Amino acid sequence: MILLKLRMINLYPGTLPKLSLLTGMLLCTLLMFGQDTLKTVPNGTDGLVLTIYPKDTAAQKLPPTDFNGSLTSFKIGMGYIVDGATYVKSDEFNKQLDSAGLEMNPKFKTRDFRVLGSGVLHTKRLISWKFAFMYDGDNETWLVRETGITIGLPELFGDIFIGRTKEGYSLVKVMNGHSPWTAERQMSIDVIPILADGIKWLGHTKQENFIWNLGIYKDWLSQNQSFSTYDHQVVGRVAWLPKLSDETVVHIGVSARYGVPKNKKLQLRSRPEANPAPYFIDTGKFAANDTKMIAPEIYFRPGSLLVGSEYFFQKVNAPDSGDPFFHGGDISVSWLPTGEIRSYNPKGGYFNGISPNRPVFDGGPGAWELVARFSYSDLDSGSLRGGKFWRFTPMVNWHLTENTRWEFVYGYGSLDRFETTGKTQFFQTRFQLEF
Repeated sequence: MILLKLRMINLYPGTLPKLSLLTGMLLCTLLMFGQDTLKTVPNGTDGLVLTIYPKDTAAQKLPPTDFNGSLTSFKIGMGYIVDGATYVKSDEFNKQLDSAGLEMNPKFKTRDFRVLGSGVLHTKRLISWKFAFMYDGDNETWLVRETGITIGLPELFGDIFIGRTKEGYSLVKVMNGHSPWTAERQMSIDVIPILADGIKWLGHTKQENFIWNLGIYKDWLSQNQSFSTYDHQVVGRVAWLPKLSDETVVHIGVSARYGVPKNKKLQLRSRPEANPAPYFIDTGKFAANDTKMIAPEIYFRPGSLLVGSEYFFQKVNAPDSGDPFFHGGDISVSWLPTGEIRSYNPKGGYFNGISPNRPVFDGGPGAWELVARFSYSDLDSGSLRGGKFWRFTPMVNWHLTENTRWEFVYGYGSLDRFETTGKTQFFQTRFQLEF
């Protein structure tokens, strides 16, 4: 993979002016082309879209969350997630908690609350913008989430996003956080920062059977943010979508990443797919020059069934720790017995959320989704003993409406750390609301 051979296009002082020049060149082309005929445009990079309203909407009734002005449309959004969890722990696991200096007690907490704004400018070239502020329940602080502009570039077969965005590594991590079939993303993804500041190119072929994204990021605006653990990174992802039928989707992809940790220090750790729980596996901080990652992904969706797997491999250039090699992944199955189909976005290479055929507030049962996942993560390598953990998770998602979801989760996990193996049962619930 070419990305693994890159040594980062050196995003030090010499490259930042180049980024500024590229940004300026893109912005200067805004008035050079006629407006596309598409009815929607990307709302950032996480799978959402915005409707293009004509300038004159006097005869058109807009949704209550939308406004259309002379310069831009405007859409307001909100998201809220609350988690509850309790546990049954083996004696061996309690000893592991003591060894790590951790506590794990039943808890009911706000996962996050976010406010979003977005819109489409009335320019000849398609341009959308967005901002997002989120209350982070883990750190009890507000932070800026995905914020920036998306510029339509049919000359480059896609769009360019400039600002703060998701890196673009992993199908599930690219998706909007309210949309995946499981409550939390798998453990191995936790070692990858969720956001970064930079430029991201999202492209696709005309037939939409091949998609890609490439992001170049620099830690120059987010140095004090908890997600910012790298000084700079290059991230790429490609996927092939062989056409089988209108109802069947096959997604075969791979992500790659090269990054330099902040202050040449790295710490890899993960919660056990339960946000109220502490970090089960943790390498602690260690000296590291850079990291290289690669992750294949494959998904198959014949109608209401979805089967998929992603696996991650990470090699760390850390001579003092024996140049450790970490890995982990998952396999998951989702089925909607009420007949809904989880739609796929062929331009972005991800699956969307569920829209019930018969919502609860219209007198229907909503959409019911049965999910099972097995996941594994290994942070033992070289002289580092971060631990190994696997978890089996059956769960039920009740999609009351397109905007409301209630999850019922059971998990059984095994932690291999501190020279012993401990077992834990998880009993979780999550309620989420968005519009």
